[in-house]
Amino acid sequence: MIRQFELVEKVCEYDPNADEAAINRAYVFATKAHGNQKRASGDPYYSHPIEVAGIAAGLKLDSATIVTALLHDTLEDTLTTRDVLNENFGGEIATLVEGVTKLSKIEYTSEQSKHAENFRKLLLAMSNDIRVLLVKLADRLHNMRTLHFIKKAERRRRIAQETMDIYAPLAGRIGMQEFRDELQDLAFQELNPEAWQQIAEMRDLLHQRTGASIDRIAAEIAQKLTENGIEASVSGREKRPYSIWMKMQRKAVSFERLSDIFGFRVIVPNVADCYRALGVIHQAWPSTHEKFKDYISTPKRNGYQSIHTAVLGPDRQRVEIQIRTAKMHQVAEYGVAAHWQYKEGGPDLTVIGRDTYQWLRELVEMLEQGETPEDWVEYTKLDLFFDQVFCFTPAGDLIALPHGATPVDFAYAVHS
Repeated sequence: MIRQFELVEKVCEYDPNADEAAINRAYVFATKAHGNQKRASGDPYYSHPIEVAGIAAGLKLDSATIVTALLHDTLEDTLTTRDVLNENFGGEIATLVEGVTKLSKIEYTSEQSKHAENFRKLLLAMSNDIRVLLVKLADRLHNMRTLHFIKKAERRRRIAQETMDIYAPLAGRIGMQEFRDELQDLAFQELNPEAWQQIAEMRDLLHQRTGASIDRIAAEIAQKLTENGIEASVSGREKRPYSIWMKMQRKAVSFERLSDIFGFRVIVPNVADCYRALGVIHQAWPSTHEKFKDYISTPKRNGYQSIHTAVLGPDRQRVEIQIRTAKMHQVAEYGVAAHWQYKEGGPDLTVIGRDTYQWLRELVEMLEQGETPEDWVEYTKLDLFFDQVFCFTPAGDLIALPHGATPVDFAYAVHS
């Protein structure tokens, strides 16, 4: 568990203007409010919100989000009221904590999996401030990391299925690829432990045989770029068991026949260098063509930008390579969360339900122009799916209807 001074130091490392006093107060408040409550692991319950705050700090989020993470379970699991939060931390924090609490009260069962898309929309619609959603995702990530401490297999499976159906896709929707990948893999480990273990063991064996070549290939790519005057950071990593398993299913092949278990990332200073690096790599090693994607000129809907290519690298080994700038990398890893980082400045993003990246483009411009919080705070509102309403059927199904729909529309949707 991260200690109080360590959390404050971690935040101050990326935000010299952090509200240290508020973070310290929230840390102490959470430990006192949760008192002697215990987690399934036997750890003090307050270790959970503290770890969630640590995850939020890892995303380099603002002080208000860190404070919200520390307090996110106080309304639901302690005697703390909104008035108490408002009195001690102000209206903004009280509203954010209340928003996280509302999200926690949404119930989801595997029987409703066919309505997962509507549940994702409902979560977004209820997240009036994007920071509410970020704290909830950090909360779910820590709960998944400690899922194995829960004794009841049925409960573990329900939480894992909910994570796979709702929270992992939601993280992907807002561009938080690293969160999505870890959530999916942790859920897969619970839902299909035999497959997860088998793939993990085969991957580890492959790593023992080729681990050195991963470093060597990364070094060779970096050397080629340096020789051509391109400053670059090159790293290689293994794909997670869930990602490997999904590729095996899509291609209908065995693990042994997969040739792209490892991927490489090339981080360069600017967009021009992305294309220069691509040319150097293709000149050094033949491209396999089928994996080429230019998401810089045509970003994904969630704002993701990178160039993807695959080449027959050293030893004729097929490798996948992603090329991007440092700013693109921040957005690729953290998505919308990147826009709450200290000294924000990244490429434009899109938000579901808005046209041509307008919402985040305006937010980025205001942040880069140094506008005051009062001027841009309204731009943190997620007015997603503002044209839809959500209704539960008597059977517990969730249906999305257009704004202004009538009971007749609801009845038709139920029976159609």
